[in-house]
Order: sequence, then structure tokens, then C-alpha cells
Amino acid sequence: MQVENSIQASKWHEITHWGIRASIGAIFLVHSLKKFDPSWQEWLIGIGLPPEMQLPIALAEFIGGIFLIVGVLTRITGVVFSIILLGAIFHIRWEKGFFVSQGGWEWDIIMIEKLFSIIEFGAGKL
Repeated sequence: MQVENSIQASKWHEITHWGIRASIGAIFLVHSLKKFDPSWQEWLIGIGLPPEMQLPIALAEFIGGIFLIVGVLTRITGVVFSIILLGAIFHIRWEKGFFVSQGGWEWDIIMIEKLFSIIEFGAGKL
């Protein structure tokens, strides 16, 4: 009985971890699509970043999103996404406060926390 419970708990752990990994990957993948639009360069200039950052950011989010969904290079992708989110928090959202309803960094912190679990546990078995 003890072995069956352990196996069942392990299966649920793997399914849950895959769900976290796939959902964060999907979020980054979908958000990357708008960043391939040339008008996004103007937004970058507006927040004080060089327009040449458009393609590296868009590709990092697009390819990294696929990596997380598929389960390839998950720890490295988690670190890269954490750096992107920390940049967003401190460069764009910090002055708007905590709450997402006011443009704050509430959801970014939640995503970083999920990325830490991906960095810690890697791809998992699924």
C-alpha cells in the first residue's frame, strides 16, 4: 500500500510540474508573438531600451517558450526568463506598485516563483 501511494504521489507530482512548465512556456510563447511586430521597437525606445533588443527578446521568449513546453534546456530557460522578468519588474513596473490592476509586478513575481521551481527540478519525467 505504501509503495502504491508513493507511485501515485510521484505521478501527480510529475503531472503538476509539467503543467507549471507548459503554462509558463505557453505564456512566454504567446507574449513573444507581439514582439516580432516592428512597432514594438517604438515601445522599447519609449521605455529607454535600444530598438536592437527587439529580436533578441522576441527570439528568447519564443524559443524558450517552446523549450519549456517540450522539456528541453528547462533550467537554462528558467534562468533566462527570470532575468527577463526581473528586468521587467525593475525597469518597467516597479514604480507602478505591486498590484497588476495598476500595471504592477504582482504576476511577474508569481511567474518568477514558478520559474524557480523549474530551475530547481529541471524538466521532470514528462
